Amino acid sequence: MTVAKPHLATLDMVYIALFAVLIAICAWISIPATVPFTLQTFAVMCAMGLLGGKRATWAVLLYLLLGAVGLPVFSNFRGGLGMLLGVTGGYLIGFLASTLCYWLFTRLLGNAYWVRLVGMVLGLVICYGFGTAWFMVAYANATGPIGLSTALAWCVLPFLLPEVVKIALAALMVKVVPARVKGFR
Repeated sequence: MTVAKPHLATLDMVYIALFAVLIAICAWISIPATVPFTLQTFAVMCAMGLLGGKRATWAVLLYLLLGAVGLPVFSNFRGGLGMLLGVTGGYLIGFLASTLCYWLFTRLLGNAYWVRLVGMVLGLVICYGFGTAWFMVAYANATGPIGLSTALAWCVLPFLLPEVVKIALAALMVKVVPARVKGFR
């Protein structure tokens, strides 16, 4: 008689919870700039690269659920369903879309380092695409219509350089952490 393997092992659940907390902590870290930014996408990219698509998806889903029920896990220590439904909520939901994209991409092409890096970039593009589209709809409902070029100027262009830096740091973490942390992966 064989024993069925559990869907998620205990260690998987620990990693999922750890990265959900890491995403929350990175959401609270705001880097002052002309347009301030947080480190949430860095944490999501690290989760994808270090945990893989499945566990990263669960970590982001847990993070979003914690925020949806009102825990202050989003930027500026905010939480609640209103954050997910507001003008920037699409970027939060976009994290989930990006992990699902990453999961599919790595499932199809394997787990080579370059595949994970390209998967992270594609995930970020999906996140920004989803978030910007959501922003345009939510902004139109709250204030009035907005053009795509204006939305991109407000929501994407100021963040491109910081996102390149965050992906580079996440890529470094993907390379260093498994080599230095025994039993990781």
